[in-house]
Amino acid sequence: MSASVISGKAIAAARRATLALRVTELKTSGVNPGLAVVIVGEDPASEVYVRNKEKACVETGIYSEKIEMPTTTKQEELLAVVQELNGRDEIDGILVQFPLPDHLDEDAVIEAIRVDKDVDGFHPESIGRLVVGKETFVSCTPAGVMVLLEESGMSLEGKHVVVVGRSNNVGKPAALLCLEQHATVTICHSRTQDLGAQVASADVVIVAVGRPEMVKGDWIKNGAVVIDVGINRLPDGRLVGDVEYEVAKERAAAITPVPGGVGPMTVAMLMENTVKAAVRHAGIE
Repeated sequence: MSASVISGKAIAAARRATLALRVTELKTSGVNPGLAVVIVGEDPASEVYVRNKEKACVETGIYSEKIEMPTTTKQEELLAVVQELNGRDEIDGILVQFPLPDHLDEDAVIEAIRVDKDVDGFHPESIGRLVVGKETFVSCTPAGVMVLLEESGMSLEGKHVVVVGRSNNVGKPAALLCLEQHATVTICHSRTQDLGAQVASADVVIVAVGRPEMVKGDWIKNGAVVIDVGINRLPDGRLVGDVEYEVAKERAAAITPVPGGVGPMTVAMLMENTVKAAVRHAGIE
């Protein structure tokens, strides 16, 4: 069999269209959602991501600002910008684009963002609320992963989910979200013994390790659902995920492509979190 392809690009476009209607409705009530994106330095990948976010803001009607700072920016200068944005009523969400230059402390920057403006879902309080099952801003990529799983038709209840990768912004939150859906979850990482056997036991595989085609296609159980978060550029210029796609798609029931899978969903969920923040700030939730 050949897997059905879960098109994050199409699903994200549909959600942005629905969100644009919601933003139009909010504006008639005087609520104008606003997002500020801070980018430090000239990392090419970050610049692409920021452009995509700006485009999504235009499409959905969200007010956006981009604050560009040089690579030489000092820690106190960046924190001062964050604090200034914290105090601006027209800014509902703040996103500092990572990675930052090596001399800057990412953790300190994350913790400086007001929790009610933490639309990236990275603040320790946001993560802590997720752990205990309380309402919070969920990191955009794992939130998008959950939408893709829902769109695939896969009910997670009672299923075995294997998450490959234990990052704070993808792997761990994705595992927690799957637990909330009553899945049995295994988190694998670089020191996991016999990774292939773990993956082969999974009804759902979520991979976010940043290593091209690390998860081999013949590890995938027949009929499993595969969500590939990775995007890697090979020396020949091709973009591939963390999963060996061509082989995996012949075994899986459903699979995300790279590109066009999880990436567009990350941006769509950022837009949704920004609107959620605006609604909360307006007290109309």
